[in-house]
Amino acid sequence: MSTNNNQTWNFIQEYSVLLIFGAASALIWANIHYDSYHHIVEFVIWDHAPIGHLHDGHRTLTLHYLINDMLMALFFAMAGKEVWEAVALKDGSLRGKKALTPLIATAGGMIGPVSVYLLGAFMVGKFAILANGWAIPTATDIAFSYLVGRIIFGAKHPAVGFLLLLAIADDAAGLIILAIFYPQGELNLEWLLLSFGAALVVYLLFNFLPRKMDNGDDDRPVSTKIRERFGVWPYAIAGIASWYGFAQAGIHPALGLLPVVVTLPHADHDFGIFGEDEQYEHDLLNDTEHALKMPVEFILLLFGFANAGVVFSAIGDATWLVLAGLIVGKPIGVLLMGALAAVVFRLGLPQGMRVIDLLIIGFVAAIGFTVSLFISAVAFAPGEVQDAAKMGALFSFGAVFLSIGVAKIIGVKKMQ
Repeated sequence: MSTNNNQTWNFIQEYSVLLIFGAASALIWANIHYDSYHHIVEFVIWDHAPIGHLHDGHRTLTLHYLINDMLMALFFAMAGKEVWEAVALKDGSLRGKKALTPLIATAGGMIGPVSVYLLGAFMVGKFAILANGWAIPTATDIAFSYLVGRIIFGAKHPAVGFLLLLAIADDAAGLIILAIFYPQGELNLEWLLLSFGAALVVYLLFNFLPRKMDNGDDDRPVSTKIRERFGVWPYAIAGIASWYGFAQAGIHPALGLLPVVVTLPHADHDFGIFGEDEQYEHDLLNDTEHALKMPVEFILLLFGFANAGVVFSAIGDATWLVLAGLIVGKPIGVLLMGALAAVVFRLGLPQGMRVIDLLIIGFVAAIGFTVSLFISAVAFAPGEVQDAAKMGALFSFGAVFLSIGVAKIIGVKKMQ
């Protein structure tokens, strides 16, 4: 690939151009001819499939399910890899008690939006109609928040790792809320034994035992032989089993690869979120991430297209309540609870990060999008209220400009 082509592709990756293009295309198409857009997104790939959405008593694999529930698992695996290294490695930016601060900030990033949403529903006199949507503004879109976080802070700023852990914890909590307060059927948590069992088996056979047999030898002959012979395939097979376990358990399968991610052999150092120095690390975990980068960019294109197609005429009270919960409640909640954890509880922040950065993180985390759209679909029956709530989730893209503006005012030193 030529130098110019490399520069072009780096630009596409750095600013997630494909993701933005997919979302913009969906928004334009849906507002020009919604029926044709909906027909494409919900195109049935396999009727009476063993996986997919329930439809008329059987499962149907649609294009939307393929993108959101299957392909996006690769993105979440990459995001989970970065958080795992930040938490597990001895020089990780979120190691030890410092991981508690983003988790406590996450709680604030949920309490704040819920409070603002419910108060707003009461004030507009439609509490009974709108109250069930209280969880919609609690979510954070990992893909877009990660993109904006990198634009504001730079790839090596500890605030990006903090934001990513907060976003993943946010969505994990959102899925728990979804399962408890918006049941679509019975949870089958026994299926998680398949997920974690597959992760445990592959870790023992292809990571732990080979290292044990190397007996401290720096050349790692057994581990090297295992990797050369099997590569990433044992982990890929375990990942498929783990994904299926999540799907059958009633937990969003897009997170299904996370138990296996932590089992891959990794380097001893954390270079930050997609830090350039990682290109020199050739442990299996980093090599797998490098191999996935290009495919995931195209998956994000499909993801943006499959989820952003909402018509502008749907604007209503639910739109403004969801938006207020996200762009008012979330930044305030993240700042207050994060500062409480870091300063009052003395849990601290990652080195190089300031308390005021929590406000910016709160605005970035206010990009609800994916999970907010998903919760909108289950919180309300199809119709005007549901469509209005979805518009609020989509309008949360405005948090991009708010977060960049606040960062300019506060003064953020980017770390590339």
